[in-house]
Amino acid sequence: MRLRKRRQCFPSCSSLHRVDEDEIYWRQKKDDEELEWSYNSTHVIRQLAQCFTSAMVGPRAWLGGLFNRSNNKRNEKFIDYTLTPPQEQVLQRLQERLQTPFDESRPDHQESLRALWHIAFPDVALNGLISEQWKEMGWQGPNPSTDFRGCGFISLENLLFFARTYPASFRRLLFKQDGNRATWEYPFAVAGINVSFMLIQMLDLFSDKPRCLPGINFIRILGEDEQAFDVLYCIAFEMMDAQWLAMHASYMEFNEVIKVTRRQLERELSLEDVHRIQDLPAYNLLYQ
Repeated sequence: MRLRKRRQCFPSCSSLHRVDEDEIYWRQKKDDEELEWSYNSTHVIRQLAQCFTSAMVGPRAWLGGLFNRSNNKRNEKFIDYTLTPPQEQVLQRLQERLQTPFDESRPDHQESLRALWHIAFPDVALNGLISEQWKEMGWQGPNPSTDFRGCGFISLENLLFFARTYPASFRRLLFKQDGNRATWEYPFAVAGINVSFMLIQMLDLFSDKPRCLPGINFIRILGEDEQAFDVLYCIAFEMMDAQWLAMHASYMEFNEVIKVTRRQLERELSLEDVHRIQDLPAYNLLYQ
């Protein structure tokens, strides 16, 4: 089996997800913005990865970079909420996961990385943990461990959970099989780390307790389902791709795609009738 070239476009095999509200927003905004990123592919992917691979000082010092906090006034208003003991426990366990860095010397971390490759490319032998092959999955360079510096081991756990739990969705996004794709597509693995990073910021998971409505509702859900963060990651990745298609986006518009995805996810997590992750409207985007 020959691996695809990095910028190869894959044919559409299913209908395009449309997000009408956000498509209208994008069409109105797009004409007013100047393109800031170079069309040189190497330069662009480095910019895309730079924000979360270059620096993070301590577990709470998340680099802003591509991810400006939402201006959603509804979510800027802090809400006082008291966690129950079970909620405190599951939040603490999630925070412990968030503070675990990727360690390329640990056998279990190495095995997780190999497992991700074998799920993605089951018929292709991996030459090593440092190999040019990794670029085919959308890593910045031949050593994926360098891309985990800004988000830690949980971003690899998120990708593995996605691949194992929703393999059809995982492969559809990995190989860009859905919709009318751009010539310059987002790199899959790099985008996955972006999604993990965005969720951690949006839910304010390093705080003692959330003070915005989406974060509070998420902790309530997490108290009943400890896999809620991992499932939410899969939903957010699908939402990001749907927004990408609706905006007809390319590399230099990835920042805007992430921000619009975040706003939509905040709205869904603020709905009164959402009591489980499966109640989110965007959960229907997932395919097993």
